[in-house]
Amino acid sequence: MDDLDGVLQNHILQLGSDIGFFEDLGGNHLKDVFGVIWDRTIDKDIGSPIGYVIQDPSLEKYTFPDPLDQRYFDDIERKIENKPDLFRVFEIGFSLFERAWTLRGMENLLMDFILHPEFVQEFLQEIADYNIAQINKAMKYDIDAVYLGDDWGQQRGLIMGYEFWKQYIYPQLERMYKAVKDGGKYVMIHSCGDVDELFDDLIDIGLDCFNPFQPEVMDVKNLLLRYRGKLCFHGGLSIQKILPFGTPEDVRKESLELIELGEQGGYIFSPSHAVEGDTSLENIFSFIDVAQNQHGYITIKPD
Repeated sequence: MDDLDGVLQNHILQLGSDIGFFEDLGGNHLKDVFGVIWDRTIDKDIGSPIGYVIQDPSLEKYTFPDPLDQRYFDDIERKIENKPDLFRVFEIGFSLFERAWTLRGMENLLMDFILHPEFVQEFLQEIADYNIAQINKAMKYDIDAVYLGDDWGQQRGLIMGYEFWKQYIYPQLERMYKAVKDGGKYVMIHSCGDVDELFDDLIDIGLDCFNPFQPEVMDVKNLLLRYRGKLCFHGGLSIQKILPFGTPEDVRKESLELIELGEQGGYIFSPSHAVEGDTSLENIFSFIDVAQNQHGYITIKPD
């Protein structure tokens, strides 16, 4: 089937084009709207960026794309009309730090944090301005939330460390979250890795829901209890261990534990990230079965 939302009983309607892949160059290569070329020869999901679009710590030779490019918005009304009961989320992927390093290069950008702070501040502000313009247009549609993707974490701690995160990333997040909250919408984010040291800061500036909630790097039980009523978590079911390498019974056991933890609210049951090709169909069916047969669950049959 081309559309699995009804079959799987998904509740979240994904809108927009989160990364901006609009140009297929052939040969497993894609070009995003920012001019970055991605090689999908090995990584079939997103790919690996080739080269650096911004060679020097300066924006003089770079022109940002149009944030109001109609290709981001063309299918929003059609999707909402086709699935009126779903929670409508406009997604912006690579929304700040990731957008910066894909253009500048990871090592270059991290060195810029130390050697060229004014450039970094200007660079991230321009990216945030781009996102805010897109957010403001998206909120003219009947959406419920804006979802911002931006990985800051490693398996242990932050990529750039807390001090640099607070200096460079936090001020732009505050601006972007404010634009969403001023429009009366929810703020949802995705940030892989060990980033739970940031939750209090993120809540302070308006975060409502956090994904992917990785059990390999976070104490999901403790965090659910600690932040209940302050922050919703989305994810939690291991895609690094249990789903690809466990048995269907292992998947069932972890799924039931997560659902029990989330019974008091503040939790959206889901795998912690996109389920990749190393997960068996049996394990996929196991967590779907648990989700759809939990106590009190109402199944809405697709048209």
